Amino acid sequence: MPRIVIRRAIPYVAAFACAAGFVAPSLAEASGGSGGSGFGTASGGSGSASGSQGQVTAQPGNVPVTASGDGMTISTNASGILRRGLTVTGSLPSADSGKTVDVEISGAKTNWAWETVATGQVRSNGTFSAVWATNHIGRFSIRAVTGPAGDASASAAGPTVTVTVYRPSLATLYGPGFYGHKTACGVTLRRTTIGVANRTLPCGTPVAIYYDGETLIVPVIDRGPYAHNADWDLTMATGKALGMTGTALLDATSLPRSS
Repeated sequence: MPRIVIRRAIPYVAAFACAAGFVAPSLAEASGGSGGSGFGTASGGSGSASGSQGQVTAQPGNVPVTASGDGMTISTNASGILRRGLTVTGSLPSADSGKTVDVEISGAKTNWAWETVATGQVRSNGTFSAVWATNHIGRFSIRAVTGPAGDASASAAGPTVTVTVYRPSLATLYGPGFYGHKTACGVTLRRTTIGVANRTLPCGTPVAIYYDGETLIVPVIDRGPYAHNADWDLTMATGKALGMTGTALLDATSLPRSS
């Protein structure tokens, strides 16, 4: 069984960092799109850092997402990993054979505008396939648009699916020895507290975590970690919900707060 590593922030440093409300660096890019995630959630309200207390269950993340409409079907995986590529497939009426298909994404990273990230062509049987290089992290809506053969301009917009793209990260666990104390974000830490510590993300920021095929969304409730080059420090209850027993590699991304 992996050894549980417990590392906490120096209280004065943690309090200063929380008060400063630093903007997160590249690891903490926040991108998002509309639509539900199907993930287990444990985040407080907008601007809140209140960790959930009680039983929280992670949800499957390595699952397909599909949408149909206007004669088109689009499918991909609900979870993607930064720079590992995400395959988008679909089908159209066979009469569209030879047309160009542009795969587009929309999210906070694109300022909610549609950005073309991959291009394919409709086969004779009406199917298409394209690979997005997953150059952004966050949550995105994905759609496919078609145009005349050889013309990349969109003539029709189809249905959309929602995906989350994560960045590989190192995470530790903490809790024992700190129960009953206030975190840098003002949360009383308990054995059942669901949340995560990060050095720079504002308190209350929702963080989507993907581990061993399971997903969970938790709020930032503390500052840290400050050892072993770890990116995240999960409460013991959060780790338990994900099946973590010690320091581990996982995938994570921050998400926009709800208004």
